[in-house]
Amino acid sequence: MTFSDWPWRHWCARKAEQPALRLNGECLTWRELCQRTDTLASGFVQQGVREGDGVMLQAHNHPDTLLAWLALLQCGARILPVNPQLPRSLMEIMLPPLTLRFALILNGAGGYAGLSDLTLTPQQGTAGALWQPERLATMTLTSGSTGLPKAAVHTCAAHLASAEGVLSLLPYTGEDDWLLSLPLFHVSGQGILWRWLLAGARLTVCEKQPLEQMLQGCTHASLVPTQLWRLLNTGEDVALRAVLLGGAAIPVELTQRAASRGIRSWCGYGLTEFASTVCAKEADGLADVGYPLSGREVKLVEGEVWLKAPCMASGYWRDGKLVSITNAQGWFATRDRGEMVDGRLTILGRMDNLFFSGGEGIQPEELERVIVTHPQVSQVYVVPLDDAEFGQRPVAVVECEAGADIKQLPHWLSDKLARFQQPVHWLVLPAELKNGGIKISRRALQQWVHQSLRG
Repeated sequence: MTFSDWPWRHWCARKAEQPALRLNGECLTWRELCQRTDTLASGFVQQGVREGDGVMLQAHNHPDTLLAWLALLQCGARILPVNPQLPRSLMEIMLPPLTLRFALILNGAGGYAGLSDLTLTPQQGTAGALWQPERLATMTLTSGSTGLPKAAVHTCAAHLASAEGVLSLLPYTGEDDWLLSLPLFHVSGQGILWRWLLAGARLTVCEKQPLEQMLQGCTHASLVPTQLWRLLNTGEDVALRAVLLGGAAIPVELTQRAASRGIRSWCGYGLTEFASTVCAKEADGLADVGYPLSGREVKLVEGEVWLKAPCMASGYWRDGKLVSITNAQGWFATRDRGEMVDGRLTILGRMDNLFFSGGEGIQPEELERVIVTHPQVSQVYVVPLDDAEFGQRPVAVVECEAGADIKQLPHWLSDKLARFQQPVHWLVLPAELKNGGIKISRRALQQWVHQSLRG
């Protein structure tokens, strides 16, 4: 679909009085949504926001966050969404090269040098910039697993292309309601937002509360397998019909149980640089991530996954300009190892994560996919520990459900992996490594393991 105006105005012109959004239970029509967005955008303009300005939005998901996001887009700003848990020391290093003018702090402390504080102050009017889908719209931080996070910049057109690819596979129409279950400072959360705007369907945004409460009345959600397991185990009657799963291997038993409750499950592979999902499929228990979605091109070069698509970032933002993310051949080289069989892509792991133990190559993600199938393991990371005899040995760092006995895991795993793949130590994931990051850094985890075991 091609829009000639901001998507919320497009849908207002076609179905002004139909429901668009639920905010903590309050239902807004498309007309009411446009009115709220207009007044907030007018307030931002009065505070000095102009087209092309960089604005940091530090916030957890909340109705105010969603409305501020739309209003800042309508101002023509470049939005940098930031996790309020990021350490201030990291922020002070990371922010200067991103050349921002303003900060809207809805959660956490503000007062960043060189940034003027914004407030949510509605003003009468319809201020804002003209709809230009090729204008730079968002700056999303990458995982920063090696070095500082980078800010991948996308246009509205790129976000809509991402949404179009997902919706060509996963039905989501005007009567459906997708829960904004992932934070907008992650590209996966932004993916939900743009699917809603493309489909002209419904979106639910709540303050944090138990998942089964937030899901009341929702037909669609993006979840990790652990969340879906817990939801099914509650026995709660939910309206869910479709779930996009990510973050871990998808057990067949899980998707079968969901199907028995009338819930279809999809899974896939995505990157921040590609505005979310690149490949996807309806979950079938196989290890691949499905076929490339419409508009995505995938090829393997010496085992590395290369990508190209209309949803690709315009570049990384640094010192007021775009830095290309493509190589000399015009492709984005992901550093992911993969294989293609009959057009379906399987991700084997990160090329930088591969290590050798006694001459045998160990791909940590391969071990993690097996270990996470244990019913009491919610997430796991395998990292190398230096060893005089073997070079390196695998160590498993796990997060388990309450009451799990980590000492039983080696026995459970003994017939599921080769001997050289068996972790030589099992450690509990420390809370300090879960706080503040966009994603847990393997490098930080490896340093912690060495300190813990070498004393």
